[in-house]
Amino acid sequence: HRFSVKERVYPAIVPVQDKKVTGKVLFGITDPELDILDAFEDVEYERNIVHASLIDTCDEVETYTYVWKEKNDPHLYGNWDFEEWKPVHMNDFLKMTTGFMEEIEGPESKPRVETYETFYQQSEKPPMP
Repeated sequence: HRFSVKERVYPAIVPVQDKKVTGKVLFGITDPELDILDAFEDVEYERNIVHASLIDTCDEVETYTYVWKEKNDPHLYGNWDFEEWKPVHMNDFLKMTTGFMEEIEGPESKPRVETYETFYQQSEKPPMP
């Protein structure tokens, strides 16, 4: 199941009996690219192997997905919906992602959660008069 996460601009996937998550399967990801994805997903997620059914061919493939580590996290709620999320959070997510890219390319990179929390705290400050 894909949940919304309180005070986050990204969702969380948690295994739930008889639930499925729709997504994209990316092929050809290199080990260095996977390392970057691992760094981006950071400590809140763990990379797990799952079986995915491809819509266009009906084939089943074994692939990775990032699963929220804290399965009973009280900050998880509802059903995360991309179309509802996009107008509200897409810009903040892109800013966070850009910040992560700049940090990972920098000499003293920070984990994604720390980068996000820095960004989130800045966006919560009231505007200057």
